Amino acid sequence: MNYIIQFLTYFRIFIAPIIFLLIISNLYGWALFFTLIASMSDFWDGHLARKYNLESVLGSILDPIADKILLTFLILSLSLSMSSTYIGFIGGLILIREFWVAALRDINARANNEAATTVTTLAKIKTFTQLTAFLVIILGLYSNNTLVIFIGNFCLFISLIVTLQSGLEYTLNTFSHLKSRR
Repeated sequence: MNYIIQFLTYFRIFIAPIIFLLIISNLYGWALFFTLIASMSDFWDGHLARKYNLESVLGSILDPIADKILLTFLILSLSLSMSSTYIGFIGGLILIREFWVAALRDINARANNEAATTVTTLAKIKTFTQLTAFLVIILGLYSNNTLVIFIGNFCLFISLIVTLQSGLEYTLNTFSHLKSRR
């Protein structure tokens, strides 16, 4: 079972550049299919690791990295394919939060305060809303439906709000712990 869990994480890392190539090649049906599979793999690797008590240090490090890699390739490919300043800007803000939280995790690891950046329910909702937004946008491209793309863009804005809120939560947890240690 451990190999299946690791495979699901590695799958997201390796499929991300393929999704990028599919999107910029206007092969939206395949991009939609693989993005959906990658999104489901994010749920299943964590679910199976918890269910079978196979959570590992390597998995806890690679899982968020795999998510960031997939997210980065989705933002880049959709920004380029659609010539979308909106997706590029919102995506940039989302990526800033992702890098910030990675820095917070490093700070907390050095301060022996890993609990401050343990994955929260809000962070899981954040990932879900991000992936849903990108799936809806790709569906809109595949179906050539501007209303669906508009809905996807709206979902992306909602995901930005959730993303920033979860980043703020991690920030407050980190600095309240650091302040109390002084």
